[in-house]
Amino acid sequence: MRSGILESVAVVGGSIAGCAAALVLRRAGVRRVVVHERATAELANRGVGVAVHTGRCAELLAAGLIDETVPWEPMRLRHWYVRDGSAALGRVVGVQPFPFRAYSWGHLWRALRAGVPGDVEFRTGSPVLGIAVDGDGAVVRCEGGGERYAAVVGADGHASLVRDHLHPGLAPSPAGYPAWRGACPQERLDGLGEWADGVCAYVVFEGGHLVVYRIPDGRGGRLVNWVLYATVPGAPAASRALDTAHRARLAEITDELLPPFWGELVRRTGPDSVFLQRLYDVSAPRYASDRLLLLGDAATVARPHTGAGAVKALQDVAVLESSLAGAESWESAAGAYDAARAPVGRAMTALGRRLGHGLVEATPAWHTQDAAELDAWWAELAGQGGFGGRGLAR
Repeated sequence: MRSGILESVAVVGGSIAGCAAALVLRRAGVRRVVVHERATAELANRGVGVAVHTGRCAELLAAGLIDETVPWEPMRLRHWYVRDGSAALGRVVGVQPFPFRAYSWGHLWRALRAGVPGDVEFRTGSPVLGIAVDGDGAVVRCEGGGERYAAVVGADGHASLVRDHLHPGLAPSPAGYPAWRGACPQERLDGLGEWADGVCAYVVFEGGHLVVYRIPDGRGGRLVNWVLYATVPGAPAASRALDTAHRARLAEITDELLPPFWGELVRRTGPDSVFLQRLYDVSAPRYASDRLLLLGDAATVARPHTGAGAVKALQDVAVLESSLAGAESWESAAGAYDAARAPVGRAMTALGRRLGHGLVEATPAWHTQDAAELDAWWAELAGQGGFGGRGLAR
């Protein structure tokens, strides 16, 4: 900021969005930045694969929010597969360009955490219990008491306390179906089938689909990262645990709906390495107000069909930094940030709902589609420029 540099900002949440926010706030001249992260364990062990469109990756590299040294796997094509007799991988319904990089979430987080300046106070085991805003800033209350800051940045995920303070009563809505996630060491699949390098697989069936791509394992090898979306009739649940209904549905899909190679991928991942992800929709009407500002999932939760979760969080941070650079005050920077990003959040949430409807809730007759029909269906469903994250110029 050209003037009115804030003395202090609290960042609530130390995940990808929180680390990136701390980095750019210090680069913008905020004198004291404190990150409050509730977890005590190493966050690098969380999450699995992150796909980043190459166009978005170039923007984030230029913004200094992705480190070129972070390992990644290239993706060039997307193959759409359906089960067809005993064919190992199934039958290819269509092939589309798919210019993405595949990262491990943990590798991205670790690089961002390492890039946070040493004078940033990064407090683990520091859950925020409440926030009180007044004309001079905000008091952040933790177990040890309250502490005053000039502003608070909420990077505290889909159940954001900061969003609840800014928009009381605005809660994420369940999508109505979950995702199962896992990552299997590639060597466990040796001899099962020839799945070409650089291919992201969309394995489709009535009532859901499986997305598969390779990611680095951090030890010179590769993991086969997968996420499976499907309805589970009559089984609403709130935890990440695989209960009886979700285990039974996963077994049904694995045994009866997936081609042999992809079913074996799920089985060989092992039950201890599979977890359930609950899916939600929410987008804050405003991303900033009264010295409070929202980033990432705290601002907008879009279903991961959009291919833009971590990407959107980093894009939020990049726009925040550019807004700070050209502003006379925090208020004007926050206003510019809100004007730029809140519409993107609404668009991404709407895109996630459309993709979920077409890929899970009302799937087409996959076995009768040809490549041209698939391309037309996808173009209508995904629209222009949304899948994989919109460019920062939009």
